[in-house]
Amino acid sequence: MTPRTQPCCSEFAAVSRRGLFTGAVALAGATTIVGSAAITTSAAAMSPAPSVLVVLSLRGAADGLSLVVPHADPVYYSARPRIAVPSDQLLAKDAMFGLHPQLAPLLPLWTAGRLAAVQATGLPAPNRSHFSAMEEVEDADPGSDVRSGWLNRLIGTDSVTSPLQAISVGDGIVPTSLYGPQAVMSTDGVDSVAIPGEDKWDNGGRRASLHTLWDDDPSPLGKAMRATFDAVDDFEPVRETTSSADDYPDSDLGRALSEVARVIRGDIGVEVITVDQGNWDMHSDMGSVQNGWMSDNAQDLAGSIAAFFGDLGTQAAKVTLVTISEFGRRVVENASNGLDHGYGNVMFVAGAGVRGGRYYGTWTPLTEDDDSDLLVTTDYRSVLAEIVSARFGASTAAVFPHFTPESVGVMTSL
Repeated sequence: MTPRTQPCCSEFAAVSRRGLFTGAVALAGATTIVGSAAITTSAAAMSPAPSVLVVLSLRGAADGLSLVVPHADPVYYSARPRIAVPSDQLLAKDAMFGLHPQLAPLLPLWTAGRLAAVQATGLPAPNRSHFSAMEEVEDADPGSDVRSGWLNRLIGTDSVTSPLQAISVGDGIVPTSLYGPQAVMSTDGVDSVAIPGEDKWDNGGRRASLHTLWDDDPSPLGKAMRATFDAVDDFEPVRETTSSADDYPDSDLGRALSEVARVIRGDIGVEVITVDQGNWDMHSDMGSVQNGWMSDNAQDLAGSIAAFFGDLGTQAAKVTLVTISEFGRRVVENASNGLDHGYGNVMFVAGAGVRGGRYYGTWTPLTEDDDSDLLVTTDYRSVLAEIVSARFGASTAAVFPHFTPESVGVMTSL
């Protein structure tokens, strides 16, 4: 089986995100299934959101040193004699960094000052377990025994209680970042947010029967069902939007971001949306700059993000997107033309409020031995804290407890 369908890491191959998190969703208290959508707790109608945050997770640990190449660090080229990205092919070069050539679709955002990269970001301490690191990144409160993700805490900083405030678009599974006491929704697509079987031939009978069954039920399930009715009704403007999926790459990420754009263009008050791009666990056969696993993933990432911002229309001015991955890869290539689990990584920030067209972060010179890592000089929470403060005016202490962010400078204020 090729690397792009079967991750090399036995841990990543043995436990899928769906298998890992399905139980959590099924046991999340008052959870109701709406088609392929999961809704938790109560609903209330919302006003259009002034800011929208899209969190794009690069699952499997993307190699930030291939996406944003430190061409001025000589160790990068000596440590990667077969897989390094040639300096003369890099885009948007400055004295230290340049973008992978397959990120070309993002150049208009970069030159317009709407895209930036923060290099050498990551957890406060290395964690090379995919799923442990994913949970640590998305919980963003090390040492806490409270089951609450940072995005759930973010939406908890205001008085809105609708599950439509935060939506996960993709495989229908709520990520750890959204898990917690606040109402959230997860769906595999816009058309899944519906009462199963309710169509033009139903004539309202199914909905009437469900109301009879649940309207007076005081249990958590009864409350969730009433929230479901409200959420489905409030979601109607999104279902009325047209899909631009043909303008996106024909990939899982392209399809997911086309659905995210529909949600945002529906303008129903959604403030937080999560989406994944999987299969970055490149232990072997990364391929060349123009062909292969890394090239394909980078091209898909760039093409999907570029199409997404082009699809937002009048809503683009309020949307910020950030990428995050559980950890990076080692500095030194392995014998299989790949890279093993590492530490520091890169984060891209695009859209509203971004001081773009430049690279951020403090660089520590690379070292060359089998266990060499890109050292983390910017805690990833500092990047996220700057976004939630600048775009939502939220308390960073509430969203990231027990953490004092450092200034990154990548965001402007509202």
